[in-house]
Amino acid sequence: MDAILLQILNGIDKGSAYALIALGLTLVFGTLGVVNFAHGALFMLGAFCAVTLQKFLTLSKITIDPTRLDFLGKPAKIKTPYVEAWFGEAAGQAIINWSVPLAILFAIPVMFLVGVIMERGLIRHFYKRPHADQILVTFGLAIVLQEIIKAIYGANPIQMSAPDELQGVANMGAALGLKLSYPIWRIVYFCFAVVIIGSVFAFLKFTTFGMVVRAGMADRETVGLLGIDIDRRFTFMFGVAAAVAGVAGVMYTPINPPNYHWGMDFLVISFVVVVVGGMGSLGGAVLAGFMLGVLEAFASTTWATTTIPGINQIVIYLVAIIILLTLPRGLLGRKGVMEE
Repeated sequence: MDAILLQILNGIDKGSAYALIALGLTLVFGTLGVVNFAHGALFMLGAFCAVTLQKFLTLSKITIDPTRLDFLGKPAKIKTPYVEAWFGEAAGQAIINWSVPLAILFAIPVMFLVGVIMERGLIRHFYKRPHADQILVTFGLAIVLQEIIKAIYGANPIQMSAPDELQGVANMGAALGLKLSYPIWRIVYFCFAVVIIGSVFAFLKFTTFGMVVRAGMADRETVGLLGIDIDRRFTFMFGVAAAVAGVAGVMYTPINPPNYHWGMDFLVISFVVVVVGGMGSLGGAVLAGFMLGVLEAFASTTWATTTIPGINQIVIYLVAIIILLTLPRGLLGRKGVMEE
């Protein structure tokens, strides 16, 4: 029972990332009808927003301490982060310690702006072009963004740490009498994903802006005839989708050290999630993300990989084939989406 619950938690953890990326992808496709192959790169850019903030917060000034000597017998050079000099040692260390959660405040406006620039500067010119053209141009954009990050930050993964208070493991099975422990930060990431997903759904369902967006997703021309600038609202939603992918990347950095090819690592799987859930279905994207995450976790167990070598690498695609053969529109797909 402990092993089963552990794999479920592992799957939910991984599924949280899949669901967040797929949610943004579906927002873009549902509003603009664009197949955005650069969305995985937005997840990667969000992660490097956290890296950038951490590097900024750890910038240090060097002072000479004549009371301390280095290994050569000379006065020691002491590095003091500027934030400690500005806010005091205790406050400065706390800011550096919580740099990953604080990076959310930095990533949201940055990623929203990146999304708006992408939509206004490039994506808008491909609205009426075939999906193949959209895939080619956004895939090319993803490669460009990847190489820019590689040139700036290098090719090696960059270690990021969760706050000290959120490191370690929590006893998840104490109430059930089980010996089940799980990393605290992974639990935090799942809770964070639930909050973000719930916020997006609540925004679309309970706000006037969201209701107009949903109406535009269903019938763009009619909404436009009512005098509503639906294009501007869709641009805003592209920025929201980019911000969702960005904050997902920020919070994932302590789980997996970010590197420049993160975008490509998550790109294919996230599109499989969207297709399995149903193109244009937000609920389907979330459901498929968690479902495929759990299946991948169970397929990665020693028993599974020993019984069927390599099953952990292909299980998602096998499940996708089976689902699409039985449900061609995906789990919650709508009639007429990409069926012309």
